[in-house]
Amino acid sequence: MSDHPIQGLMKTAMESIKDMVDVNTIVGDAVETPDGTVILPISRVSFGFAAGGGNGEPEEVGQSQTTCAFGGGSGAGVSVKPVGFLVCSPIHGVRFMPVEGNAIYDRIIDLVPKVLNTIQEMLDSAKKDTDDMDELAKTAETQSI
Repeated sequence: MSDHPIQGLMKTAMESIKDMVDVNTIVGDAVETPDGTVILPISRVSFGFAAGGGNGEPEEVGQSQTTCAFGGGSGAGVSVKPVGFLVCSPIHGVRFMPVEGNAIYDRIIDLVPKVLNTIQEMLDSAKKDTDDMDELAKTAETQSI
């Protein structure tokens, strides 16, 4: 039994989509800067696919039943939208830099761990200074006795 013509249409459309959309479309080629930072472009890909067809019945009785008319079609659409860049730096760590939108909120969220670390270091430093002063006071008390 031979394949139905719609199968050929669907197969061709799906192969075309497969050729257009792969992982390199979503995560682009990495770019390395002289300081060792690696930048990866990130995109949002969406696509749609439709196929359809139908057989026509012979209008006249004299036509052969084996040659029915077929009509069909298929189509696909692909949309690629840049979203941002993934920046991997040996100094600053990994950050996502969006192309558009509320970048200020993303920056604030990125800065929260750094601010917390700075506060923790300040508290640890203050505690160490207090401990050093206590130790110095104890040493002074033992020497004066």
